[in-house]
Amino acid sequence: MAGAPGHRATATLIPENNASKSKDRMGAMVMKIFIRRRKNSGFKVMFLITEDWYFLSHREPLAQACRDLGWEVVIATRVHRHGETIRGMGFSLIPIQMDRRSRNPFKELRTIFELVRILARERPNIVHQVGLKPVIYGSIAAMFCPPDVVVNALAGLGYVFTASHLRVRMVRAVMRRMLQLCLRPKNHWLLVQNDDDAAAFMVGCKIAPDHVTVIRGSGVNVGRYVPVPEPEGEVVVAVVSRMLKDKGIREVVLAARELKRRRTKVRVLLVGRPDPANPSSIGEDTLRQWHREGCVEWLGHQNDIAAVWSKAHIAVLPSYREGLPKSLLEAAACGRPIVTTDVPGCRDVVVDGVNGFLVPTESWIELADAIEVLAGSRELRQRMGAAGRARVEAKFSQDIVVRQTLDLYRSASERAGRPCPRFAAEPPPS
Repeated sequence: MAGAPGHRATATLIPENNASKSKDRMGAMVMKIFIRRRKNSGFKVMFLITEDWYFLSHREPLAQACRDLGWEVVIATRVHRHGETIRGMGFSLIPIQMDRRSRNPFKELRTIFELVRILARERPNIVHQVGLKPVIYGSIAAMFCPPDVVVNALAGLGYVFTASHLRVRMVRAVMRRMLQLCLRPKNHWLLVQNDDDAAAFMVGCKIAPDHVTVIRGSGVNVGRYVPVPEPEGEVVVAVVSRMLKDKGIREVVLAARELKRRRTKVRVLLVGRPDPANPSSIGEDTLRQWHREGCVEWLGHQNDIAAVWSKAHIAVLPSYREGLPKSLLEAAACGRPIVTTDVPGCRDVVVDGVNGFLVPTESWIELADAIEVLAGSRELRQRMGAAGRARVEAKFSQDIVVRQTLDLYRSASERAGRPCPRFAAEPPPS
């Protein structure tokens, strides 16, 4: 009986021993984070992505392919309304508090600590990070709990890299330096969607060429998006996009006004919602005002995009820069000709004069001219639409993109010394 109280008294009388033990325990915990290897029996891939809806629209087929290989799939994202849908697909879901709009340094630091805890607990073999904040914050967290492979996917350079305001240029310089640090570890791989972005990162961030992979887009389900005959009646021009200035929405409105002045009979539909988290977002009041004016019709968000293209004749997206615009690929898969800008990403989708027209950025007169040419020729629309469908089938289908991404996982894992288990069992090609 006396031994236990005596032990407690000793601990109380000599607090430095307790402090020393506490430090030892903390040190052991830190060391475990750095050196412990995976004890999970299977192979695990984790997707770190800002929004649940973006995961469903752009990464769900890839996650399903990983699941079908027998891998455990974890989705770490901010959950709005699609949590049950994601869980129902057989994925593990981890809600995170990453906010694209936040500039609060304390909140951002908490987000990084949250990611460190998630990586320490989940210990994924591969982390696939999508978007600027996930790439930077996830890469910082990976310094403390390194997975075997980190895939950093940047779908485009976005507002920070395209806007010209002084404040944005200052932020851009900081971001470029942070990306240099985050993208250069040997187990990190940069995934971009076009050759222009690849060159920009290799030069601007000094990324080794053998650690940069170009996979063109997130893939189109060519079984769901299929060619359908043009509808009868007035020619319909559709823009499917978030309502952002950087997507060229203002130029679409100016072109629509010009076509109305010329008495060219077209309906111009704006399909999509604003994105308040993006500084380039166009407010609902402005969109409603344009709708009331009558030159365009704002339909807001639509769930069935294939149905939108079945009712339209021409696809338009005069964006300032893209990774690879999925809305245009879906339009091309449905056999619709395209008018877009001659900028990175957009010109990867359209061969000028073959499956659509390329126009200069911010040139609403030339945008109106191209729409007018297509509106006036059913035969030209059909020929360009057929060429667009063939181009998507050959280069941009969902199956192609998923296979290319799995190949990246395989090669990166092999170089890390922990090959993907299913791939390792496959026989070599004959």
